[in-house]
Amino acid sequence: MASEPRRKPDNPRGANQSRQAPTTQARSYLDHHRQVARDAARRLTSSPVATLMTWAVMGIALALPVGLLLLLASLKGVSAGWENSARITAYVAMDTPVAEARAMASEIGQDGRIQSVQVIDRDQALSEFRESSGLGNVLDFLEGNPLPHTLLVTPEESARTADGVEALVTFIRGMDGIERVQVDLGWLQRLNTLADILARAAWALSLLLAAAVVLVIGNTVRLAIENRRDEILVAKLVGGTDAFVRRPFLYTGAWFGLGGGIVAWLLVQGSFWWLNGPIEKLAALYQSDFSLQGPGFSGALALIGFAMVLGWLGAWVAVKRHMDDIDPGDIAGG
Repeated sequence: MASEPRRKPDNPRGANQSRQAPTTQARSYLDHHRQVARDAARRLTSSPVATLMTWAVMGIALALPVGLLLLLASLKGVSAGWENSARITAYVAMDTPVAEARAMASEIGQDGRIQSVQVIDRDQALSEFRESSGLGNVLDFLEGNPLPHTLLVTPEESARTADGVEALVTFIRGMDGIERVQVDLGWLQRLNTLADILARAAWALSLLLAAAVVLVIGNTVRLAIENRRDEILVAKLVGGTDAFVRRPFLYTGAWFGLGGGIVAWLLVQGSFWWLNGPIEKLAALYQSDFSLQGPGFSGALALIGFAMVLGWLGAWVAVKRHMDDIDPGDIAGG
């Protein structure tokens, strides 16, 4: 019986090597990034005074607009609460009978934007005013009741905005028998308008200070590039790519951003803690629970991340601008 030809065994070792090659390259790439990041951090700690000064400049530049924006957000939250408690007061004509005033209240209550309507007749209003004012003896000298019937209109929650309340005021004012409509939202509208103006100013300030942070980091990294000029020349001469050469400086910018973001968060938290006590006492005098709200955990992460992006961007601008000026031919020519 003829024997079958012997089959060559597969080469699992070569297959494993081909599969492990990309994994090894990725691991080597990540190890190099970690090494570069640690080296960049070590260089910053080797000059602590200059590093702390850069972090302080970044922290102050970032804390100013962030603190202002958080303050405006707190104010808008309070104004929204006052809008939600807005109530319209409608005064009925003096010669209107109470039955007709109740009919008017029923008609207003049928509007979908109205939550409730309360009728306060003239006698009830005079009695409440007599008790609350302490002028009972003076009121006895009046020939009649000078107070009209009053309708207290509470809007639905969806209509408790400045525009919604204004539309309801126009609707109620147009009814026959309504002599006057009063709602104290004018000051609130002015406050919201002022807050919008300040918010736009804060965003403009944020853009300007962000540009200043990029320039500060760019100038700091430019000095680092000049100090390591010979090292860069040698790296380029032996075939180092641009990505390899600029990687340490980008990590330097990111570390600067990390420190600046932490400093900014500490400044905002410390300022709000210092101001919150007097502000809460002032708010209590006006029977309000207003307090300054800090950035919180997610806000702190966003602030630090944004600062790191600014630091990286500043370093990238500096590297892009000055790295091309470093020519390996300078060594070869010398």
